[in-house]
Amino acid sequence: MRRSSVEIAVGVFVVIGILCVGYLTIRLGEVNWFGDDTYSIFGRFESVSGLKAGASVEIAGIPVGKIHAITLDHERQMAMVEMKISNDVAITDDVIAAVKTSGLIGDKFVKLTPGGSADMLKPGDVIVDTESALDIEELVSKYVFGKV
Repeated sequence: MRRSSVEIAVGVFVVIGILCVGYLTIRLGEVNWFGDDTYSIFGRFESVSGLKAGASVEIAGIPVGKIHAITLDHERQMAMVEMKISNDVAITDDVIAAVKTSGLIGDKFVKLTPGGSADMLKPGDVIVDTESALDIEELVSKYVFGKV
């Protein structure tokens, strides 16, 4: 009797451990089981050097979304950035998207600066006003070779 109660306690402990690991896997993997609470908008940039999928999208320094994918627009030879924005955030159609650098390490993110329009972007719309990432190497080479 005593041996079977110890085995039951160990079994319950193992099951609880497996459930905890499963829960952490789902939470840390950001898996959404009941639908997505974001919508996609796109931005067309001349250069997104250093920007990676998973980077933050911010308005006024507050994260409102993440970069989902970065692809090449073959027609215009420009970078297309897909941004997943939280459903509770409305973006105006005259927003300006800029690739910025945070901190000393140089992590890139997209900063959205809202305009004054009353019209909102719909899922799948493209931001037309964008600012590409600042290329420090290009600036230094222009300065060194006297083309400033």
